[in-house]
Amino acid sequence: MNTANQVLLNEAVLVGADLPAWIARGGGEGLARALADPAAVLGEVERADLRGMGGAGFATHRKWAPVAAAPAGDKYIVCNGNEDEPGTFKDRLLLERTPHQVIEGALIAAVATHANHVVLYVNPHEERALAAVREAVAQWRGHALFGAMEGFLGGPLSLSVVQSSGLYIGGEETAVIATVEGGFPFPRRKPPFPAEQGVHGAPTVVNNTETLAHLPGILRHGADWYRALGVGGACGTKLYSLSGDVLRPGLYELPMGTSLQELVFEHGGGMLQGREFKAVFTGGPSNTLLTRRDLDVPLDFDSVRARRSRLGTGAMIVVSEGTSIVRKVAEYVNFFAQGSCGQCPPCKGGTFQLARVLNRIDTGRGVRADLEALQNLCRLLPGSGRCGLIDGAVTVVESSLHHFAQEYEALLMG
Repeated sequence: MNTANQVLLNEAVLVGADLPAWIARGGGEGLARALADPAAVLGEVERADLRGMGGAGFATHRKWAPVAAAPAGDKYIVCNGNEDEPGTFKDRLLLERTPHQVIEGALIAAVATHANHVVLYVNPHEERALAAVREAVAQWRGHALFGAMEGFLGGPLSLSVVQSSGLYIGGEETAVIATVEGGFPFPRRKPPFPAEQGVHGAPTVVNNTETLAHLPGILRHGADWYRALGVGGACGTKLYSLSGDVLRPGLYELPMGTSLQELVFEHGGGMLQGREFKAVFTGGPSNTLLTRRDLDVPLDFDSVRARRSRLGTGAMIVVSEGTSIVRKVAEYVNFFAQGSCGQCPPCKGGTFQLARVLNRIDTGRGVRADLEALQNLCRLLPGSGRCGLIDGAVTVVESSLHHFAQEYEALLMG
C-alpha cells in the first residue's frame, strides 16, 4: 500500500474507524463547508473534474445534477462498495480503514442533492469492511454534524448499511437499487435512469466508494488543490490495484495520469525475475488490454481511451511473456458466464458460448470455425443485455483478438 499522497490511503493508515481521530485530522471540515454554502457544492465538484471511479469515469457533477434539480421529497445517495471483480481491491480497503472519509463524502453528496437517505452498500464477503462501516455509522449518528445535516434537510436523515448479495452482478447500479429495495439484484433497463427513478422510485445517485472518498478533501481544500494533484491534463489522485506478474503487487495511490511504465516498473518494482512485460488487463477483466507499446500511456480516463482501452476501476493485471493470453481471457469469460444473473437469455447463453469456444481453443481442440464463431459472437452480442456484463465479456475477447490474434491462430488444429 503506497501512502505518498495524503488524500485517501494516508488517512486510512492513520485514522481507521475512529471518528474523533478523523475529526482531529480535519475530518468534517469539508462537510461543514458544504453545509455553510450548499449551493456552491455542485460547482466546486465540477471545477475539480471529479470522475466516477467505479469504471465509467463519468463526471460526478453531471450524475448529481438531475437529482439536485428534482422536486423536494425522498432522495437517495448510495455508496456502491460491492467490488467483486477479479483484480480490483481498492474500495474494500477504504471502507475498512477509512470509513469516516467515505461517509463524510456521502453526506456531502447528500447536501449537494438535498438527499435524505444515505446508504452504504457493502459486500458481505468483506467482513472487516462491513464491521468497520457499521461501527462508523453508529458514531456519526451521535455527532453534531449529523444534527446539522438534519437541520439543513428540515427533517430526519436516514444513514444505513445494506449488505450486497456478494454477487458480481450486484455491483451494477440498477442491481444495487434492487438490492437496497430488498429484492434480488436483477439489473433493470435504462431509461428510466436512477436519477429519475431509483430506490423505491425516488431520485437516486449511486456513486463508487472511491469517488465519495475524494469529496471531503475537495470541499476542505478546494477544486484548485485537487486539480493540482494530477499530472498532465488529469486531476486528482487515483487508486491503482496492481496485481499479476510484478515484484510488488498492491494498492497504489498516485497522481491521476501517472504512466503505466511508472506504475509497473517503479512502484510495482518491475516484472518478476526472468519475466518480460507482455500486456496488462486494464480496469479489471471486463475491459481491454494494453501492450508493451503502450507503456508510456498516462493512466487517466481520456488518455487510456485514446489508446482504444479503458481505465475502468484502475485495476492493472500484469501478464508476462510466456503467459497465454487466450487462457487468461478464457478464465475471465468463465467468470462472467458464472456471474450472469440469467435474466437476459442473450447474456446467459452468449457468455456460456463465448466461454465454451474459448475453452476449446485454449485446450488445443479448436478449429478455424471456432475462431470465426468467436468473432461472430463479438459482433452479435453487444447491447443484448439489460446491463453491461455481456458487453464487458465481449470487450476483453475483442481486445485480445485485436492484439494477440497470432496466439489464437497458433492454437487451432490443422
